[in-house]
Amino acid sequence: MNALMTTTPLYRQLLNQLSQWVVPKDRRHLQGYVEILGAILQSGSACVSHWLPYLSHRDCQARSHLERLSYFMGNPAIQAAQFYAPVLRHFLRAWTGQSMLLVLDTSVLWDQYCLIEVCLAWGGRSLVLAQSVLEHGSATVGFEHYRPVLEAAQSILPDEVQVTLVADRGFEHRELIRWLTQQQWDWAIRAKRDLHVTLATGEQKPVADLLPDKGQVHVFHQVQIMADLSCHLATAYCPNTKEAWAVVTNRTPSLQTFALYGQRFGGIEPHFKDYKSAGFSLTRSRIRNAQSLSCLLMLLAMAQLLATHLGFFMMYLGQRTQLDWHGQRGLSFLQLGLRQLQRLCYLGLPLPNFEPLPYCNPPTATASRKKRAKLEAQIEFSRVVIFSF
Repeated sequence: MNALMTTTPLYRQLLNQLSQWVVPKDRRHLQGYVEILGAILQSGSACVSHWLPYLSHRDCQARSHLERLSYFMGNPAIQAAQFYAPVLRHFLRAWTGQSMLLVLDTSVLWDQYCLIEVCLAWGGRSLVLAQSVLEHGSATVGFEHYRPVLEAAQSILPDEVQVTLVADRGFEHRELIRWLTQQQWDWAIRAKRDLHVTLATGEQKPVADLLPDKGQVHVFHQVQIMADLSCHLATAYCPNTKEAWAVVTNRTPSLQTFALYGQRFGGIEPHFKDYKSAGFSLTRSRIRNAQSLSCLLMLLAMAQLLATHLGFFMMYLGQRTQLDWHGQRGLSFLQLGLRQLQRLCYLGLPLPNFEPLPYCNPPTATASRKKRAKLEAQIEFSRVVIFSF
């Protein structure tokens, strides 16, 4: 770093802590990475122009800064394997030998790019394990496109964890189920209505013919799908939903199958919302290049991870009410952490050490009694039928 360059206390603290785990071939890459990360955390934005007030002074104009940032994010040497994965492994050390619920999903950006992510569902949100950006205008992708993301996520997991993966019906793929079986992962995938199921009696029917009436549940043990894949099928029609659910899983099915799959909605969908409208305003970014978007999203994932760490430990240490006025936690750990970082910078206080997250699953934030009542509401069915021929 140029000796004449003015650096902020936040930059120096981030560089000092992250250099424990991030060891790139070129030290300048880490310096640029940390500078941008600090700008994202302070601006709370994915828009490059919003970072300018928080960059180190280089005695250059705004356009020169933008060109330098564009060059950095287009650099193929800036990869998650070196800059994100080592930090995440440190944060997840306490998960060794424990259970982890992973969510596989996609999100489309500007009808031009498809973001594929595997996340850890945690605390009512998600922590990114691995992600990829494709120039692909649809949320539906083939197994060959997301297998590298699964493998990257697998390489980050602590030892001896019991993994359960949940995914939407767009991932109803034979290759995925075979891969999950080989890895000895449990899984629950929502099924399409036209999926053909061979029942234990040998009779074959589409899922649409096996859906129950409203308020009922049908559970089918030991079925086959896609010709030769053995699993179970659970179908339910909740009184307050527009359509019935059908979930195929390798776990023994029960009413809890739907609670398990339902954690996808409270995990990755709010996470995508944090990227977009509720957090970093990704959709306002003018970056339209797959490589640069991949780098930007990795930076957002790291910013989210560090802010979540700050927010969680505020609650863990009993300091939440300094910034959250709700009786119970009403702010996500991300929002709580971003506000805590602003407070520390304003008061000139140091960042806490980045300790591993303890193994737990904190309750979801609820900003109102109405939302808490909705989350805690019991779903009742008038009839449960188990077909175990």
